[in-house]
Formats: sequence, structure tokens, C-alpha cells
Amino acid sequence: MALKNSINEILTDIENRVSDKILEPSNAALLKKLIENTADLDEAIKIAELGTTYKKTGFHFDKRLEKEKTDTITYFKKNEKLSFETDKNALTHKLIIGDNYPALLNLLVEYKNKIGVIYIDPPYGKDSMGEFADTNYENAITRDNLLSMLYPRLVLARQLLSDTGIIFCSIDDKNQAYVKGLFDDVFGESNFIANLPTIMNLKGNQDEFAFAGTHEYTLVFAKNKSGAVFNQFILDEEKVLDEWQEDEIGYYKKGANLKATGVNAPREKRPNLFYPIYVNDNNNLSLEPRENCRKLLPITNGQEMSWRWSKEKLQNELSDVIVAGENGDTTIYKKQRPGIDNLPSAKPKTLFYKPMYSSGNGTNQLVSVIGEKLFNNPKPTELIKDLVFISSAKNAIVLDFFAGSGTTGQAVLELNKDGGGRQFILCTNNEKTDTTPNGIAYDVSSKRLKRVMTGKCYDDTNNFKWLERNKPLGDNLLVVDIETISDKAHQKGQMPFDVIDETLYGTEKLSVKDKIEWVCDNFEKTTKQSESDADYLKRKETPG
Repeated sequence: MALKNSINEILTDIENRVSDKILEPSNAALLKKLIENTADLDEAIKIAELGTTYKKTGFHFDKRLEKEKTDTITYFKKNEKLSFETDKNALTHKLIIGDNYPALLNLLVEYKNKIGVIYIDPPYGKDSMGEFADTNYENAITRDNLLSMLYPRLVLARQLLSDTGIIFCSIDDKNQAYVKGLFDDVFGESNFIANLPTIMNLKGNQDEFAFAGTHEYTLVFAKNKSGAVFNQFILDEEKVLDEWQEDEIGYYKKGANLKATGVNAPREKRPNLFYPIYVNDNNNLSLEPRENCRKLLPITNGQEMSWRWSKEKLQNELSDVIVAGENGDTTIYKKQRPGIDNLPSAKPKTLFYKPMYSSGNGTNQLVSVIGEKLFNNPKPTELIKDLVFISSAKNAIVLDFFAGSGTTGQAVLELNKDGGGRQFILCTNNEKTDTTPNGIAYDVSSKRLKRVMTGKCYDDTNNFKWLERNKPLGDNLLVVDIETISDKAHQKGQMPFDVIDETLYGTEKLSVKDKIEWVCDNFEKTTKQSESDADYLKRKETPG
């Protein structure tokens, strides 16, 4: 039943492409016929992918089909070494170690239509993808490879999202247009929410050509935009508005005195900036003498000083000064216009920025937990916290299937300080590098989660900087590995029913008969019960 439902959802997507005039009806009919005759979700996804080659937008990429073992079943196996429990009544979060494609297939068993938020930060340069890259992409994520890798994963991600679910994707400026085209295809252009320039380096990367790079992008899509609900940031609006006034140009507040100060302020230092300004009773300025106007000169304690602006600049920008004072005591101030984040808004802005979003902040946060730099360019927790906060309820399930260093997990735990019960599910490979000889999952992700959740590492050490300012965040962590078994294992006396643990999929312990039906219903390549299954059942039910 689970497989049939998933395939029916893909067929519905094919029909939508026809109604959106993306796919010709005759081509759609052929794709549907092929899909209806497959008993394999992976195969159905690849057939559906053929419908993305030609689009009204001209979106096109050369497919790179993944190499896979067609005679194996993938399943979750509990990692006893890395799993831990702090309180049996607390939330249990999940960390999946292995390729995220089989991880997503396995998650469908328990979480189909249940995930509230998905955040991903896929590799979009020549980042290593571990053993998979060696055999499939030759360790270089070209654009075709990136899109080919993402497509089937996005199809599965869409099936995991709840009807009100939201997905975020971080992407660079070189690939964002193409990746958005892929999202348009999988989620539908009508479900596009925003493409947020996300400021990661306000100063700008001076090494980039022509322009100092300040940002990447965050794509935002809904599964169904009509049902999507977004929260607003919590602000003291009265305080914010009290700080700023508004004129015909926009918001402003009182800035620096137009009269210069400092060592270069005296008239002899800048003689061309010593000139009279005329102010009438209504505090209107003029640079020419007029009737009923008083003359202002930049004089402090009897010493002739200078203005900050030249006469020409003041003439051109009279709307950017404030005249304050009365009874002849007059001071001229510059109007300070708000910068990117000086005027916060309760509704998130399309230019997504806070000082805490800096990439350097992400690195510092990880080092404070791990103790050294073992992972490049981790996202800052504040960015993920804000994305999750604005897009979900307090009890949402949050999935990140490119989890890397585990930032999303820590962000969810910190966000739950608001009394929420959000659960995270992370998936990361265990790529081994010079700095992570045991693999990223073992040397970074799991250690980070263990330390921030319990206040100590797996070896009971607790001498890391993060603890100096923070208390352990609590909760439990279930860690599972992606394991495989041949669908012909019964020929060697092994059966999937022996190794697959249904309790890892939110199911209570089943009887032998029910277990066989459950496995066959939920795991591809075992959908047809065979004589060997009957023999297995008979053997298990026979005492002794």
C-alpha cells in the first residue's frame, strides 16, 4: 500500500505538468503507462524524471543516473555506540548516517506527509561527496550532476512534507537559477514563496571579481502554498517606531552634528568647509542671506571650526538634515538613514540579514563545541533558528538531509527553549578527510550533538568552550546507520525480516506474520511474498 500511494503521487505530479502545459499529453501518457507497470519507487522516480527534459521555460539538463545495487534492500540499524538517552520522557531526535537517498526512502515508512520543515544545504561546488562521488560524479559536482543528484531526493522530500510543509535550500549565485528551475518542476511554480538573498558577509569577499560578494541565496517553496502559514518575528514595535521618523524619502533619525569635531575640525585645516548657513523662524535652511534669517557659523567655544559637508553637498541634500533648537540656540544634524538591519520588521524581509548570520559566526560556534576547525563553512545556528521559527509550529518535525556538521540539530534544540517540542531528523554521510579520519558523522556531527545535549562528549570529557556560557540542551538521540541486505539473502539462510527492526520506524514490535506483511508493504523489492517467506513464517512459528 505504501509503495502504491507513493507511485500514485508521482502520477498526480505528471498530470499537473500536463495541466501546467509543461509536458505534452502524449508524452505524459507514455510516462504514466511506464510508471503504472513498475513495482519499484526508485524506478518510478527515474521514469518521471524524463518529463523534466523539455519545459516551457527551456529548463534542460543532461541526466546522470546514479549507480546502484539493484539486488539489495536498505534499512535502518541502530548505532548503539552513538545513541544516547538523557531522559526516557524527553524528545528523541534522530541522526542517520549514510547516503541520503536510501535514508529518504526509509523515512517515508514513518514520516510520509509528516515533516513540517526541510532545510538543505547541498554541495554546489567541487566539494567531496565521499565514496558515492568517487564512483558517480568523480568528486566534481558539475551542474548536471548537481541537478541529477537533487531531483530524486526532492521528489522524496516532497512526499515527506506535510500539506503545510515548507522547504528551504541554501544555494550559491552561480547555481540558484538552475536549482530554482528544478524546484519549480518538482514543487510547482505556483508553490514558490521566495528567493532570499541571504547576507553571510556584510563587508564582502574582496577576493571575488568585480564585486565584493556578500550573500548567497535561500530558496523557499511550499508543498501547497495555499495552506502555508508563516510566523513573524517578535518585535517591540513601539520601541522600533519611536527610534525612527519618516519623511518623503523614507525613515530617518537624528544623526551626528553637522558641525565637525576632532583634530581636523578647525577652520585652518579645512577652510573651504567654513561658510554661513541661514535659518529662518520655521527652521528652513538657505545658503543665501534672506530676510528674517539668522546666520549660523561652525564656531565652538569661540573657535572657528568647519562643517562636515561642503556647501555644494548641503545644497543638494537639504532634505537630509535636521534643524533643532529654539530661541536662537540652533543646531543642525545629519539625518541617519537606516542600514540593512537598522529598521527591523516583524514580517521577514526578502533581503535576509542579521549580523549573527555571518559565515564566520557559524565557524566560531562549531569550534566552541568541537574545539577545532574540522568542517568548512558551517551555517550559523541563528540563521536556521529563524528559518524554522518563521515557517513552522512549535511541535514541527524538522528534516535536514545534507546535515554536515549538525547545525540544524543544535538550532532546533536552542529554539525549543521557547517551550517548543520540535524534533530534528538529520542525515549525513560519513565522509573521511584528513581532519575527520573517522568520518564527518563520527568526528563532527554526533560529537556536536552529544556535547550540546548532554554537556559532555562520548569519552565523558567536558572541557569545551561552549559550556562556559551554556547549559546542556537535553533530549535523547537515536543514531542509525544505513545497512543493506540482498533481496536474495534467503538463499543463504538470511531474511530481511530478521534484520529490519520495525521499532526504528515508529512501529511497535510485531508478530512474525504481521512483520512479514509490514516489511513487504514498506520495503521495495520485497513487495511480493514468496515461498521462501512462507517457509520463514513456518520456521519461526514452529517451537524449538
